[in-house]
Amino acid sequence: MEQSEVVQLVTFNLGGEEFGIDILSVQEINRMTDITKIPNAPDYVEGAINLRGSTIPIVDLRRRLGFEAGATGESTRIVVVELNESVMGFIVDSVSSVLRIPTNTIEPPPSVISHMESQYIKGVGKLDERLIILLDIQRLFEGSRHGDFSMANCA
Repeated sequence: MEQSEVVQLVTFNLGGEEFGIDILSVQEINRMTDITKIPNAPDYVEGAINLRGSTIPIVDLRRRLGFEAGATGESTRIVVVELNESVMGFIVDSVSSVLRIPTNTIEPPPSVISHMESQYIKGVGKLDERLIILLDIQRLFEGSRHGDFSMANCA
C-alpha cells in the first residue's frame, strides 16, 4: 500500500465552520488579551498587542472573511503567524486541534464559491466525516478588496 503525503494543520472554528492553516506558518496560540485600537486601520484590523516586547497587528478573521462580528469568550484565541518575515495575529472563535490530513483527501474549493472568496481557500480537506476549509493565510492578507494589508500601516 502506497503512503500518501500528509499536511499538518492547526484547525480552528470561526462562525460555526472549521478552518485549517499550515502549521509551519503558526508561531503560537494565545488567549485573548487587551488590544490597543489603531486609528484609520481597515475595519478588520482590531488593533495591536505587545507580545514579549514586539508590537504586532491583530486581525479579526471573522470580519476579514465576511462573517458577522462575534462576541469573544473563554475559548477565543489569537493565532500568531509569520507572513513574509512579519508577525501578526488573528482572532478565532476557538482552536480545535493539530491534524494530519493526507493530501489526496484535499479537494479544490467548490465552484459555488465566488472567485473573490476562493482565492483565499487552498481547498477542502476531508477527515472522517469532517470537512475542513484550508485557508491560504498568505493570500488572505496580501491583496484584498480592502487594499493591501501592510504591516507597516498597522504596527
